[in-house]
Amino acid sequence: MARWILSGSKLLLIWLCAGGVMAQPMPEGGPTPEVEQRITQFLSVYRMGPGDVLTVRVFGEPDLSISGARLTDSGTIFLPTLGELMVGGLTLGQIEHKVVERLRGRILVNPKVSVSVDQYRPFFINGMVRSPGAYPYQPGLTVRKASSLAGGLQERASLKKIFVIRADDPQQLSQRIQFDDIIYPGDIVTVEESFF
Repeated sequence: MARWILSGSKLLLIWLCAGGVMAQPMPEGGPTPEVEQRITQFLSVYRMGPGDVLTVRVFGEPDLSISGARLTDSGTIFLPTLGELMVGGLTLGQIEHKVVERLRGRILVNPKVSVSVDQYRPFFINGMVRSPGAYPYQPGLTVRKASSLAGGLQERASLKKIFVIRADDPQQLSQRIQFDDIIYPGDIVTVEESFF
């Protein structure tokens, strides 16, 4: 299994394999500097939502750590000793701060906490793609890559009539986007049919 992570200012591809973890810099032909900047910005401001899966590590305290914690529909996760914790709508940094504050004093003197996303909520693609449906999200995903995951475009697909409903848009308005635009977890992408 491969996963992109941000380490300092470098985007790394992490391979999880039987022998452990292997990291390598993004290969040639990876995202352009503009796309890499958007990925970095996304990772720093991404707000958790139902379906995201987190790992919360409390250093030196394996009994207080948890992996594979999926956010419920109400945006909560269950942590050992702390119980149910509302994290929906928070960034990773805000979740770390919240866990530290809940642990400090009552349980630990100076807790060190790290929170990471194991799996983002899926995005959805429909319309003129071969296999419409929900697919796992990966940072840096564009409409082009999303349509490839969905089996490619059908013959009559329009590259000029692509719309997205952003998951974080409270009005859920459909917006026109380009084939190489970035999409985010929970987004709904529709590729319309071309008539000419």
